[in-house]
This record gives sequence, structure tokens and C-alpha cells, in this order.
Amino acid sequence: MKNMIALTGIGYDIHRFAEVPRPLMLGGVHIPSSRGLDGHSDADVLCHAIADALLGAAGLPDIGYWFPPGDPSCKDIPSLDIVAKAVSLIRERGGRIVNVDSSLIAESPRISPYLEQMKGALGAALGISPVRVGIKATTNEQLGALGRREGIAAFAVAAILMPEDLAMP
Repeated sequence: MKNMIALTGIGYDIHRFAEVPRPLMLGGVHIPSSRGLDGHSDADVLCHAIADALLGAAGLPDIGYWFPPGDPSCKDIPSLDIVAKAVSLIRERGGRIVNVDSSLIAESPRISPYLEQMKGALGAALGISPVRVGIKATTNEQLGALGRREGIAAFAVAAILMPEDLAMP
């Protein structure tokens, strides 16, 4: 068996609320809300932060490289597909996902009732048990753009194992 090295990555994403009606997707789960997030994909900030954390841990380019905002084929794609692509890129290089931890920052809507469902959806996309997916929800204490309810942000950290002798692409 190859020697494996533990690597970590961090991801961040923020999206403003859309001016036109659209579903709110967080962690691959539809959250009942009068407003969805604006973006080229389904604008799932949690999935985007997690994908960037995974890609960063593997030393790969961010999601904008793999899913360019101007690419029509990426329009409205489910962000769980973006997470799955990051996982696929890691596995192609002999790596595996250990765990993911994340924080969602939003004044509204209330996210806590959906955390377990999000953990299940993300665990499936990541190929790990939902118990190895951490998601916390907090507010911005009514400070700044997030405090004014202009959007939602997410931070994520990912831990992966990769072959120690892996040559970078």
C-alpha cells in the first residue's frame, strides 16, 4: 500500500439573494424560503465552499476552473454535482475523503431543522458517512451584508488522504 499523507483545505463562498424567484438550495437540500440565492449554478454556497475545500486540499484549481461561470453547460447545475466532481478528481489521483466540517452564516431562514438532511445528502456525494460531515449554522449578529439579510455565506474545511508520492497534474 502506498504511503498516504493527510492534507487539509479551506473553502469559502458567498451569494446574494436573487431578485427573481428561485429555490434556495443549501447542502443539496431545498430549504423552504421566499428567496433563493443568485448564481450561475443552483448557487448552493455550502456545496461550493466544500468543493473548494476539497480541491484546495488536493492542490487543484478552484471550482471556477472546473465550472466556469460563463459556460452555458454549467447553468443551473446542482451543486452536489460540483462536490461529486471534486471527489472524483481526488479519487482519480488515489486519494480519499476523511471528513468535512462547515459553517453556514445566515440571518434567515432558519437552517437548523435541515442540518441532518444536508449531512445525508453531502455524505452521499462525498462517499463518507454523514457522521463525518459537520455543519453548523450561525448568524452574523445583524452585522454587514449578511446581517442585513442580503445573502448567505459558508466556510468549509476538508481533510483528505492522498498518496505521498503523487505527481501533480
